[in-house]
Amino acid sequence: MNFLDILSIVAPVFLVVAGGYMFRRFRWMTPEGDSTLLKLGVNVLLPSLIADTVLGNTLLTKASDLWIPPALGFGLIAASMGIVALMLAPLRLPEQTSGAGIITAGVQNFGYMVIPLIDALFERGTLGVLFLHNLGVELAMWSLGIWVLSRKQGGTSWRNLVSAPAVAVLASGLLNVIHANEWMPLVVKKSLHMTGQAAIPLALLLTGATIYDQMKQRSEEKPKYAALSLALLARLAVLPMLLLAAARWLPVTDALKKVLVVQAAMPSAMMPVVICRKYFADSRFCVQIILLSTALSLVTIPLWIRFGLHWIQ
Repeated sequence: MNFLDILSIVAPVFLVVAGGYMFRRFRWMTPEGDSTLLKLGVNVLLPSLIADTVLGNTLLTKASDLWIPPALGFGLIAASMGIVALMLAPLRLPEQTSGAGIITAGVQNFGYMVIPLIDALFERGTLGVLFLHNLGVELAMWSLGIWVLSRKQGGTSWRNLVSAPAVAVLASGLLNVIHANEWMPLVVKKSLHMTGQAAIPLALLLTGATIYDQMKQRSEEKPKYAALSLALLARLAVLPMLLLAAARWLPVTDALKKVLVVQAAMPSAMMPVVICRKYFADSRFCVQIILLSTALSLVTIPLWIRFGLHWIQ
């Protein structure tokens, strides 16, 4: 698979995001409706997609299949944040800025951008492995990430660890181990499939609308060019090698290796901007990392996926 083949898979994701950007600009998607759409996506559509891809998944039938992906996801995010912290340390940034850089550059996009790529590149069962891996990533982001930002403010809000997607991953995984797909009514499975298909398009459109909102913000503060350059270097060059090394040398399944390859190619996740605002970190620095890494990833994603797939083989 060459660069153009992978680019042809990546490009539709960016086009749908661009659609969300334009819909927000033309006021076809208004900020007032975002909360309702986000709740629908997170609490209904995404859990349905998770259940649809985990139930009956032959790649997730053993107990080890259920705990290794989230454990690895958690460990890699912890290592990634540590690497970003070391890279930013010589600049002696304010804690609000360094914390924002650590959580934003240290957490790759693990959801709405990576899901359609894995669905297009590999067999559908690989999506189930991704969701289990993402459980560990989410736990790390909401525990270690918040600790980085709030250790001077009195700790972490542990209730954020409980979410509808996390519950859906755990419940679906356990149901799959007891072969629930064999006795579950067909009408339920079809309903989950139909509902889940709406999760990714809606999320990508909301992503584009969010990017438009962030780009409209203006500030008189000068960009922190050195810190921004190091954060982008970490996210788009250094950390991909960490994930690819894990994919190549750790004794994990082929499906998990493929998940790690695509995760290695991802730009920064967008959820950290919400966390940074909540804990009074440098959200402007966070937004700069997200926007620039996402823009550059149109080129870097095909390069890293092509290299990664070749390397792990």
